Amino acid sequence: MRMTPQRQLVLDALLELEHATPEQVCQHVQRTTPTVNITTVYRTLELLESLAVVRHTHLGHGAPTYSVHEHEHVHLVCHRCGHVDEAEREVMDELCGTLRARHGFHLDASHLALSGTCRACSQENP
Repeated sequence: MRMTPQRQLVLDALLELEHATPEQVCQHVQRTTPTVNITTVYRTLELLESLAVVRHTHLGHGAPTYSVHEHEHVHLVCHRCGHVDEAEREVMDELCGTLRARHGFHLDASHLALSGTCRACSQENP
């Protein structure tokens, strides 16, 4: 695969934004190159994901959020206020070990979203 200018623009946008939906990537790219359209962004993200350069996760309802592959962490998504926090991937080590021991299942916890209630919302409504 060769790195076309459009592919590089999409990758650069994602590196700069860290987490972004395809629409956010498109808006970022269009600031400097208005001719790049959303279809190009979607196709490029799919290609980059198939090459294991980027990955996606679903932080809730709606479009997936993409990040570069090396950016490994667990998303903590508050279902009350929508706040998204990050935790290091290692917080899932015990669960990964339990799933492997009990079920023979190897969990990929490198880019995962967990839904719950954030600290602020928990303190508001105990």
